[in-house]
Amino acid sequence: MQADQLAQQVVDKMMEHDAFSQWLGIEVVAVREGYSKLKMTLRPEMLNGFGVIHGGVTFSLADSALAFACNNRNNLSLALDVSITFTKSGMPGDVFTAEAKEMHNGRSTGLYLINVTNQHNQSVAVFKGTCFRTGKELVNIQPETGEV
Repeated sequence: MQADQLAQQVVDKMMEHDAFSQWLGIEVVAVREGYSKLKMTLRPEMLNGFGVIHGGVTFSLADSALAFACNNRNNLSLALDVSITFTKSGMPGDVFTAEAKEMHNGRSTGLYLINVTNQHNQSVAVFKGTCFRTGKELVNIQPETGEV
């Protein structure tokens, strides 16, 4: 099985069980080994008390992009350290895209940079995430066939 095919199968399985990402309305746009691209449309119930999209919504989109990028080698990985810098607010109807790129793939840790943009390709946030690799598989692959 090729690496990008495995990456897609892992993310499909993760998304199937990820009620929170589903509730947010996250759509998986692209997946490759060590990479993910997600998008979501912002809704009125995502507003904070200041009338702009709650930062936790943007954080959650970026966090999901991190999860899908760092786990798609079929090695269960958990966030170890994350940070976010917000650069622009959002409003209902905006479409945010989070693109996660792998900066380092180590045996026990990985480092990812996630850029969040709006539908005008304007930066909304920059998120950096470090993950810890547990060594456990997310999907079982049959050695003789390479199938899940």
